[in-house]
Amino acid sequence: MSDDEAPDSLIPYDEIVQEALRAVVGRVLGEVQASGGTLPGNHHFYITFKTGAPGVSIPPHLKERFSDEMTIVLQNKFWDLGVDDDGFTVGLTFNQVPAKLEIPFAAITAFVDPAVDFGLQFQATVADMMPEAHEAAENDSPEQAPHPAVTESDDGSNVVTVDFGRKK
Repeated sequence: MSDDEAPDSLIPYDEIVQEALRAVVGRVLGEVQASGGTLPGNHHFYITFKTGAPGVSIPPHLKERFSDEMTIVLQNKFWDLGVDDDGFTVGLTFNQVPAKLEIPFAAITAFVDPAVDFGLQFQATVADMMPEAHEAAENDSPEQAPHPAVTESDDGSNVVTVDFGRKK
């Protein structure tokens, strides 16, 4: 081992940090639930999650449409927000069709509150939930704008990205 290589840790720091940051999402949603399900001020949330993760429950038509990942927005029209230690449930409308979603915190890959420029990104917690490798689609281009709910910035914004890649 050379001097510039980091030793392998026997403590799963990455998992501990990911779990703690997901608890932030739980606390925020819990406070919204405690306030009667009303978001204060201009706050609104983009929550991205793995639709195939264990414990995720969404209607079949949404699972077909979003087979890997889905982003929901909690802003004006949501109901029955329920939060517990493991995840949350919420009622939303998709094309005027009401749906109840159950989402474990472990399935969340991003949480953003654009009203205050705050965001968290997470690693998938189950290895088999990672997308399969594929060739680049013809419509992929560097000119495309990033997803509105996920931003990376060096301008002092509050987006937190945690990536514990191991050096080899």
